[in-house]
Amino acid sequence: MNIRIILLMVALALYQTLYAQSEMLASDSLSLAPQEQAELLPDKVLHAEPLYIDLIRDLGARKGEKEWNIGLGLTDNLRYDSYEALVEYEFAPIDRLGLEVELPFSFHSSLRGTPRDSIDANRLESLKVAAQWTFLVKKEWATSMALGYIHEFELSDFRSFARPLLTGNKYNPFLVVAKRWGTNFHSLIYTGPQITDHFHEDKMLFSYDLNTSVHYMISHSRNFIGIEFNKTFREHDFDMTIRPQMRLAIMDNLMIGIVGGIPIFRENERMSSFVRLIWEPGHRKH
Repeated sequence: MNIRIILLMVALALYQTLYAQSEMLASDSLSLAPQEQAELLPDKVLHAEPLYIDLIRDLGARKGEKEWNIGLGLTDNLRYDSYEALVEYEFAPIDRLGLEVELPFSFHSSLRGTPRDSIDANRLESLKVAAQWTFLVKKEWATSMALGYIHEFELSDFRSFARPLLTGNKYNPFLVVAKRWGTNFHSLIYTGPQITDHFHEDKMLFSYDLNTSVHYMISHSRNFIGIEFNKTFREHDFDMTIRPQMRLAIMDNLMIGIVGGIPIFRENERMSSFVRLIWEPGHRKH
């Protein structure tokens, strides 16, 4: 056989071998890139977030995360029905810090001939701003802890809007402790005082909230079922509402939460319901 043909065949075989090896190396580097990137991200533990008393971003939030919420609720009071609506935006400007802006509305409808002027007026309740700092993320314990603060600038009702515009302030520091038990079970404590300062009153009102929740998250999904216990302590008074709930993922970045409300004391209200639509722009499934 001609020596030139032999050398050509050897050169082609060598070229094919080197080309195949370079393709394998390129493929390996591409497959490792997400893993290497994940190793650069700060630790974060998956926790089920309550749907009624929700958090200011996820615990251990990572820079760039953001979320829109729209909430609608109905409460059956003894003398009137009350409707609530909210629009809120959450985002994380840096790792582990969540910020939030919320506009909560309330509307009221009288029942059984109750005089309209004897019930609360419709209003934009407040301009609410909040921050939450996750100071502990312990992956081996599946535990996260955070400190936060909510400030509400209370606004006048629609009957006398802007006369004056601001009617008071609410101050609400809080602590969050969350733990995942195994793969599916989640528990969370959200607690802190709430101080209300109405400008037309001589003294401040003080209450203390202790909210606890337990959830079961279905494996390989963002769906869960669970229950919240919302407890409020005031001077000579105690209220608790039990809120069974479920969250369903409609799309990878769109979820809906459905909440029921059962008060243990029916002094002023009876059953209630609440729906929360959750949209995470830019969220990608990993």
